Amino acid sequence: MNPVQTSNLIDGKQTAEDIKVEIAADVATLKAAGQKVPHLAAILVGHDGGSETYVRNKVLACERVGFLSTLLRYEDNITEAELLAKVEELNRDPEIDGFIVQLPLPAHINPEKVIEAIRPEKDVDGFHPMNIGRMVAGLPALLPATPSGIVELLSRQGIKTSGKHCVVIGRSNIVGTPVSILLAKNLDTANCTVTLCHSRTQNLAEICRTADIVVAAIGRPEFVTADMVRPGAVVIDVGTTRVPDASKKSGYTLKGDVNFAEVAPLASAITPVPGGVGPMTIAMLLLNTLRAAKGQIYPKLTR
Repeated sequence: MNPVQTSNLIDGKQTAEDIKVEIAADVATLKAAGQKVPHLAAILVGHDGGSETYVRNKVLACERVGFLSTLLRYEDNITEAELLAKVEELNRDPEIDGFIVQLPLPAHINPEKVIEAIRPEKDVDGFHPMNIGRMVAGLPALLPATPSGIVELLSRQGIKTSGKHCVVIGRSNIVGTPVSILLAKNLDTANCTVTLCHSRTQNLAEICRTADIVVAAIGRPEFVTADMVRPGAVVIDVGTTRVPDASKKSGYTLKGDVNFAEVAPLASAITPVPGGVGPMTIAMLLLNTLRAAKGQIYPKLTR
């Protein structure tokens, strides 16, 4: 196996930083015009390590671009009714332009019920059924952050998608299914022929080897191996799993869904973990918040 060539790395961190610079400039213009600064709120339930990290990074990103941010913390014994009441409070708060409820939630809380309770115009994660439905119909929507981040990353890296075969591994409502829809759209940044695979797919490795672009979003560390990727393919790794590692101060190593050491030498371009898709997710969350604040997708609420 040849050593990994860093020249084929897709730098999601730098691309996300470019987007943040653009957003910060837009916010500065709003301030100069005396208009309201976008305000993003986040609800964090419990003390999941991954969720703590993600929310902290989102708060820092808000500071970076000049947004206001509010973090609301609750213990994991909060009742579903109490959480839904807080969601409704944020729905009605004219100062909050968008908000997220960080997943996963404790087992006694139905995440679908919480997602549906968020008003679509404040759903900056892009998970509400109305936003998903508008996306499918080709109408303006607040798009799911990670899927739209993947499309944006491919576009800004100059990776040709039109006419290419993309294999998406994983059919979750958060990444796999929406990214398959976005990449199949009749748009300059898409126009792929998409095959959506999952745990029941037969001959998965064979199908993956036909792909020009592989999006791995199955949630299994190092699932995609060299025998599943044809030379020259573009590989987008969405996975972020904490794998125990006693040699690390943190006690864990972050692994993607792709066996990077095996696959990177084959790929024409590949996202690392961390530093690939993750930063793009946060950048697109900020972009959704800016769009919500400007009323670009839905009319602004008046009270």
